[in-house]
Amino acid sequence: MVVHTSTAAAAPTTRERILTEALNLFAQSGYGGASMRELARRVGIRESSLYNHFPGKAAILEAIVAEHGPASSASRLEEPRYKQLARQPAAFCRQFALDLVEQWSDPREHQFQKVITAERNRVPGIRAKFADHFYAREQSLMTDYFRGFALAGLVSTPDPRETARLFAAGLIYIRLEHYVMGAAPSPRAKVLEAIDRYLAFFLSLIAAGGETDNKKRKPKGENRGKAASD
Repeated sequence: MVVHTSTAAAAPTTRERILTEALNLFAQSGYGGASMRELARRVGIRESSLYNHFPGKAAILEAIVAEHGPASSASRLEEPRYKQLARQPAAFCRQFALDLVEQWSDPREHQFQKVITAERNRVPGIRAKFADHFYAREQSLMTDYFRGFALAGLVSTPDPRETARLFAAGLIYIRLEHYVMGAAPSPRAKVLEAIDRYLAFFLSLIAAGGETDNKKRKPKGENRGKAASD
């Protein structure tokens, strides 16, 4: 018996096709201007069939929010490939940054940002779910990694949460500079150069032993007049 195998990627499910076409439609027409009838036409199914997958348009938008932006970053942080880097701060930071570059380069991410910027204040519950739940989840996971690095003596930081926020802030600025503010996205090589420069700077700030080195550089006589420690 001959067994035929295929290396082709599996065809997208109906649910995946709905979300893909919904993202396109919401980006083009806005959430308010998009109809379930038009979405069904684009997917190639009956309008009634949409309701077998989602109870309504708001649920579709919520599913899109749950699969893009900070939600996708948070999901990555829970993957085994990241957990394997729990004792490698430099490799962890670089992997996270490179994954973000891939995400930023995805046209679907551009559409998502357009949709969520326009709609998050108009649809009940979306703003809270996007801003509070997903950002809080991503931030909490990132804080846990930096707390682990600090407890293992791999980095020096008085506050893992603020260190995680600082790391994210620098990456956000790179995104603004190279993907948002310009007339066109920067070449990939230029973005990676900016990432490498930022990572080198950030990792030097939190390098283990930095606090000790600072103490060594204290001016002579700084503790004059203070009681000696026990």
